[in-house]
Amino acid sequence: MPKALQIRDVPDDLHATVRARAAHAGQSVSDYLLELLSELVARPSMAEIVQRAEALARAGGGASRADVHAAIRAGRDR
Repeated sequence: MPKALQIRDVPDDLHATVRARAAHAGQSVSDYLLELLSELVARPSMAEIVQRAEALARAGGGASRADVHAAIRAGRDR
């Protein structure tokens, strides 16, 4: 069952911007914000990224320092 969220004390200028962007997208404010929220939570947080990197390092996985340096050099050389 879907749940409702409520955001209190939204500044007027922020509300106006959200309302305008939703209208431009042909969406209600609720649908527009739900889409933004879905996109946001689909990406891992910085804490989750760090935890994954630490777990890979402990497991001996991931790229070596030399591999990272080589990839940076290759990117700069393009």
